[in-house]
Amino acid sequence: MKLWSRTPDGILAFSIIIVSIMAVVIILLILKIHALRTAAKEIESAFAGRLMTDTNTLIDISSADRNMRRLANSINRELKKLREARRRFKQGDLELKNAVTNISHDLRTPLTAICGYLDLLEAEEKSERAEQYLHIIRDRAELLTQLTEELFRYSMIISAENSGTSEPVNVGGVLEACVASFYAALKERNIVPAIRIPEKKVIRMLDRSALVRVFSNLLNNAVKYSDGDLDITLSEAGTITFANTASGLNEVQVGRLFDRFYTVEAARKSTGLGLAIARTLVEQMNGTISAGYENGRLSITIVLPQ
Repeated sequence: MKLWSRTPDGILAFSIIIVSIMAVVIILLILKIHALRTAAKEIESAFAGRLMTDTNTLIDISSADRNMRRLANSINRELKKLREARRRFKQGDLELKNAVTNISHDLRTPLTAICGYLDLLEAEEKSERAEQYLHIIRDRAELLTQLTEELFRYSMIISAENSGTSEPVNVGGVLEACVASFYAALKERNIVPAIRIPEKKVIRMLDRSALVRVFSNLLNNAVKYSDGDLDITLSEAGTITFANTASGLNEVQVGRLFDRFYTVEAARKSTGLGLAIARTLVEQMNGTISAGYENGRLSITIVLPQ
């Protein structure tokens, strides 16, 4: 018995059956692909959310596809490892901050005593050689005191997160006041700063004391590295640029200027914390700070939030 006839009607009926089967298969494939794409989007969205927030919630998807659920489970296992590593990092970072704070605080008391005894020794009669030795000790003690104070301030800044009070701040006014306070140090290095501030006031919601500290650290950096010039520019958009010729630097050194405790040979009595503190404070105010070096000129740019 023949299942189908080779007559035109039989061929037409067979073709319709084949086309129908193919259409059903294509529809099933489209539905399968759609389900897989939906599951992939769910995994992508959930994964991004887990990375942005510190949560123990794992990725769950609506798809019943075995392979997609296996993928979600694999990602969940890696998320658990990442969460544990993040927890250990935070714990270690907190312990390091506390240790730095305690060490710097403990160093301040004996250093104060040393400086006090040095004052008493300077009042006593002594030989010329003893005077030279005393001068060296005083110089080293002052450097150590400066490092300890910077270390203490830095530890307090990084531990405080963003606890400063924001208020409307005239950025140009603060900048001018900071430059004026560095007049003596700049004059000693024969640096005459060229300041460009727009007539329109640039007002931002900032922590005034933090902004003063940032500008002071950048000016102090200019005193260390400038070959004798300093250009300071403030734009109406809230971008501040400190630029100066610094032939004693190179691109590698400039790339590390914001690293904690990093100093270069050109720096005199540097603790290596000034620019690290500036970066921390700027980031706490939701701004950005970066350094560039081109044709022997160092430029440090701050972008303040609107």
